[in-house]
Amino acid sequence: MKFASRLTRSPLPFDRDRGAEIATLFDDQPPELRTLLAGTAGCSPYLGGLIVREQDWLRAAVDQSPEAAFAREMDRLRPLELGELAVELRRAKRRVALLAGLADLGGVWRLEDVTRALSDFADLAVDLAATRLVGDEIRRGKIPGAQPEDAETACGMVALAMGKMGAGELNYSSDIDLICLFDQSRFDADGAMEARVAFVRATRKMAQMLSDITDEGYVFRTDLRLRPDAAATPVCMSMASAELYYEAEGRTWERAAYIKARPAGGDIAAGAAFLERLRPFVWRRHLDFAAIEDAYDMRLKIRDHKGLNGPLKVPGHNIKLGPGGIREIEFFTQTRQLIAGGRDPDLRDPTTVGGLAALAQKGWIPDDVSTSLAEHYRAHREIEHRLQMVNDTQTQSLPTQSEGLARIAAMMGEADATGWADALKARLTEVETLTGAFFAPNPAQPRPQISPEAQAIVDRWTSYACLKSDRARVIFARLEPDILQRFQRAAHFEEALTQFDGFLRGLPAGVQLFSLFEANPQLIDLIVDICATSPALAAHLSQNSAVLDAVLGGSFFAVWPGSAALAETLEEVLDAADDYEAKLDATRGWAREWRFRIGVHHLRGLIDAAEAGKYYAEVANVAVRGLWPCVTQEFALKYGPMPGRGACVLAMGSLGAQQLNAGSDLDLLVIYDPQGQEYSEGRKSLASRSYYARLTQALITAISAQMPQGRLYEVDMRLRPSGRQGPVATAITSFESYQMEEAWTWEHLALTRARPLAGPAELADDIEALRRDVLATRGGDARVLPDLADMRARIFTAKATDNRWETKIGPGRLQDIELFAQSLALRANSGARAVSAQLQAGARAGLIEKPDVDVLASAYRFLWRLHAGGRLLTEKTLDMEQIGEGGRAFLLRETDQPDIAAQQIRLEQLTGQAAAVIARAVEG
Repeated sequence: MKFASRLTRSPLPFDRDRGAEIATLFDDQPPELRTLLAGTAGCSPYLGGLIVREQDWLRAAVDQSPEAAFAREMDRLRPLELGELAVELRRAKRRVALLAGLADLGGVWRLEDVTRALSDFADLAVDLAATRLVGDEIRRGKIPGAQPEDAETACGMVALAMGKMGAGELNYSSDIDLICLFDQSRFDADGAMEARVAFVRATRKMAQMLSDITDEGYVFRTDLRLRPDAAATPVCMSMASAELYYEAEGRTWERAAYIKARPAGGDIAAGAAFLERLRPFVWRRHLDFAAIEDAYDMRLKIRDHKGLNGPLKVPGHNIKLGPGGIREIEFFTQTRQLIAGGRDPDLRDPTTVGGLAALAQKGWIPDDVSTSLAEHYRAHREIEHRLQMVNDTQTQSLPTQSEGLARIAAMMGEADATGWADALKARLTEVETLTGAFFAPNPAQPRPQISPEAQAIVDRWTSYACLKSDRARVIFARLEPDILQRFQRAAHFEEALTQFDGFLRGLPAGVQLFSLFEANPQLIDLIVDICATSPALAAHLSQNSAVLDAVLGGSFFAVWPGSAALAETLEEVLDAADDYEAKLDATRGWAREWRFRIGVHHLRGLIDAAEAGKYYAEVANVAVRGLWPCVTQEFALKYGPMPGRGACVLAMGSLGAQQLNAGSDLDLLVIYDPQGQEYSEGRKSLASRSYYARLTQALITAISAQMPQGRLYEVDMRLRPSGRQGPVATAITSFESYQMEEAWTWEHLALTRARPLAGPAELADDIEALRRDVLATRGGDARVLPDLADMRARIFTAKATDNRWETKIGPGRLQDIELFAQSLALRANSGARAVSAQLQAGARAGLIEKPDVDVLASAYRFLWRLHAGGRLLTEKTLDMEQIGEGGRAFLLRETDQPDIAAQQIRLEQLTGQAAAVIARAVEG
């Protein structure tokens, strides 16, 4: 569609005589186009001059769509040689500036179309200058080993577009911010030094070609100062040197700058690879609320430096850097992106409007705030364009005189300059309000009165590692009164404060966490809950405070998602990890967050102990299933793929029954089928038996090794054939013969809970069929009950306890009920694995009366609630005196008892009844 037919608006001619003069040059054009040209020339001396200078080109351009005119001009530039480039780029700049200005003022292009066109032209200009100048260095033999065809990729040199150019948001008279780097891996050590000299020379010539003002004008003012340590480094440096700098010294403002970074010219692939390597620097793995204060300090420094701290007035106001301006919205968006973008790639949109939309979609800012700021951002950018269109000056300051303001209002199509200025002031004020509340630190609250004992605890805090830095102490000083006030609302203030003291003492550092608390006060309430109830969870939290990130994700308190959704989230985590060790460590972080969520839900009464047990097991299931392919693939790189049909990992014990607690380890078993294949086929061949033994050890290491994010789980393999004396992996044929001919009764009992967890589906089906065959064959053995009676006697003798709160070992307690339930499943030839299902199977087979099932089920539920709750509170033996009032209240709620005395009586009553049922059944 032709240009004139798409016009929707026009500036008002501020200088009517100049406008009329220009309009007469285009008497043959449609009236709406002449109106646009008259208004444009009457408001902008710069654009009026371009209309006259490029009128022949303009006539051809308006006879087609603006997109087609722009594309034709870009195509004209691409084949140019170095000698023609400086002049022709300047001619193209005039034409692009004229086209974009008219399309903007006439409403033909949206703001995003204007900035995209300006940015695309900048990309092409930088790429042509870089490749042609590096090509000249190659022609003169200044780059070791380079061939003429290497000029197409600038021989490994790349110009990274930063700031508005990187985001595709160049304004009308922008300078362009570039960081120029070269890929040193293309050269040996001596060659890299020689090449660097050539790349530095080419970069300087490129900046001069684009920036120098000649009779033809200029292309872009070019700024190379965003590179690492610009005062001391060359204008083009090696990628390796840049990476070392960012790793050791990179600052928050540099991280924010790289949100918008993009390879624009030269070796695009090398630039993209560099940005991918820099991703961990820009996007921190954990939520980074310390970035808020960094941005706040930077914001104040800019205002101080530019003298922009006075009252908000439209005349002379800086629409970019002043209060309520463009930079406020950009800082607001980028800071939020830095906080959460490391965990959520969807938040990494380089554009400001796109970033605001993504933040709203993910719940980081309200929808109305996103909509308002995006609207104000577009309006501010349009004003900025018009300020720069007047005389092609890089200014963001509004005129100080009423005449100048009237000119800008006229360019916006507004005849009432006063009304326009009032509306602008309202916009600026709203932006300042919306963004200022986010950046400004909360003022410190009055410090509450506390007892001398509590004060003694507080006085210790300044000696802790987390409060060593000045910055940590400043942030915490603002937080401390609020923390104390919230702890005073706890049922047992000094007890909870003591647990918080332990939490602080265990923190290795404080800035990030204290910034997190300051920005999210609801987390302090969660810490109060945990410290008032669960010392174990508080101690865990002090060493793993990054799990608090998950609380802010929006779905932390939602209903449990289930295994399928868990597996999807783990798959995303594994896909994002770069190598094997990174996958292992990332899985630890993933599991740690989900286990923390289960613990908090349990602590707050959102789920009960039975649900918590199931959810802990689901996390373990998904973690092992997710890691098994990673382990086998990594192992196969050296020793080849698994011989035969492969191997299956079996869940045993509590994991097999799908009921874990907060401190459970994993009972696992590995069964393989080599199908007669004696050796693996890899770079280093292994006998099949050795192959699977080593593979199993690799799995154990993958799960239990200490890594930066801790252990995943402790692994117990003692339920394998022959226990500790047997091989860690068992061939399916050996497993069958052992179970049928040699296994003890306790091993058959354990087999009732075995469950294929990971591995080939066909092999898993065969193992499950074998399990059922063993149970059917050996369940009728007359030794089952006598052996069980003997096992009970030995356990009670070897592990006798005088702890009246013991829940696991002893007559009528958890282990006793579990073993008896397993014997019922074995004798009934039932595939059931959970205690409740095994008891029901025994009843259906006539092995136990229904009232006795009810007695055992009731006792088991009570004991599991006490046991699972106790494991959440402490890693030690449950001691009601040590867990504190908060912990005791939690366990009373869990067991539905009014007080500790009643709870003790109920425990003794239920275990006594259960012990009697089991003894009667076993001994009878």
